Amino acid sequence: MDLSLIIPLYNEEESLPEITSWISRVAHSVGLSFEIIFIDDGSSDNSWKIIENLCITFPEVKGIKFRRNYGKSAALNTGFAAAQGNVVITMDADLQDSPDEIPELYRLIAREGNDIVSGWKKKRHDPIKKRLPSKFFNWTTRRISKLKLHDFNCGLKAYRNEVVKNIEIYGEMHRYIPVIAKWAGFTKITEKVVNHSKRKYGKSKFGAGRLIKGFLDIITLSFVSKFGKRPMHFFGVIGTLLFLAGFIIAGYLAYTKFFMFEYKMVERPLFYFGLLAMVMGTQVFVAGFVAEMISRNSPRRNEYQVEKRSGF
Repeated sequence: MDLSLIIPLYNEEESLPEITSWISRVAHSVGLSFEIIFIDDGSSDNSWKIIENLCITFPEVKGIKFRRNYGKSAALNTGFAAAQGNVVITMDADLQDSPDEIPELYRLIAREGNDIVSGWKKKRHDPIKKRLPSKFFNWTTRRISKLKLHDFNCGLKAYRNEVVKNIEIYGEMHRYIPVIAKWAGFTKITEKVVNHSKRKYGKSKFGAGRLIKGFLDIITLSFVSKFGKRPMHFFGVIGTLLFLAGFIIAGYLAYTKFFMFEYKMVERPLFYFGLLAMVMGTQVFVAGFVAEMISRNSPRRNEYQVEKRSGF
């Protein structure tokens, strides 16, 4: 199969028939064999019923329905596991991403040999409450990852199949997929300016809570990428420095007691700072040993309750 299109959605019943017809028309016009995988992230409207009907009308359509709302990262991770195409393209279901971009995205992966092509919504039609936080996250992610992409959070991306089969996303990590892929060894990452349209149906699912989650996830991602396999390098260094600071303070106070006849050593605040530093240093150092013995990868972390499947 040439192409898998993964479309996560939550309460997007109005746009599903239109986006399916549009994708089918574009893919057939360039002779691509394809599948469309809708991931219904616990919708409360008629989205799943429409997907089931689309599976009957369009043989290329498949659907997966979560029992409850897990989030976009969970939907994409499940879609990646199901994808069979040599090239995998993700897009949002709200018709703000144009299926007309599919042929060129496919070419940049299949013909140009890129691992990832990230869409760049150079001209966005979102409200300012979404654009400003996005600019901040993009700037922060560029600084941390050293990846020169303008729009990490664009839902329209293309991947080589091998990429999606070798990365894992959860939480709000979907916006950092290029970073995760780079740290996994996939370095041929580029971007393409894509058209972005105003939302045609429904309303945006963007909320303030996603800002905090996204910020915490980039900190987690940065930490795990550097120390996930060697936590002792982080905890051990901090613990050692704290213990040494406390030891030096203790040594200085001992010197003042025996050579400068300072008998009120325990009444000095410095004594308690030194003691606290030694205790904390020991605890952090031991935490490093414990972290080395505990795998950060829980085998159940990406298990989701799939309520129904259609078209498989």
